Amino acid sequence: MTTFAWEHIHLRSPDPAATAAWYEKMLGAEIIRTPQPDGATRIDLILGGTQKVFIAPANPALRTASPPDAPYFGLEHIGLKVGDIDAAVAELKAKGVPFTLEPTTVRPGVRIAFLRAPENVSIELIQRG
Repeated sequence: MTTFAWEHIHLRSPDPAATAAWYEKMLGAEIIRTPQPDGATRIDLILGGTQKVFIAPANPALRTASPPDAPYFGLEHIGLKVGDIDAAVAELKAKGVPFTLEPTTVRPGVRIAFLRAPENVSIELIQRG
């Protein structure tokens, strides 16, 4: 049986540099800029210590669809683990991050909250234990 391992998330943005700056400021992501042979700069993030997030520019010559409203079929959100969800939410709100779900206990020992990132990306914060 083939073994699969997490590799990356790919985001599309009209302004990859601004999107990357948001993830750096709000979530502590590390921005990696790699010069490309065509003179462009590829922008990637390291989020959560090991997860790669590729941020690609949207082609201005092509029409792009608006992000769907949740819930919908397909990849709906990404989840980030935190040790203290109340402190994390307070810190992010102080930075101006909008939340779509306040910290909520979904079952004993599991609390979640949802925030909205650029390009309508939904991010779940989860505290277990």
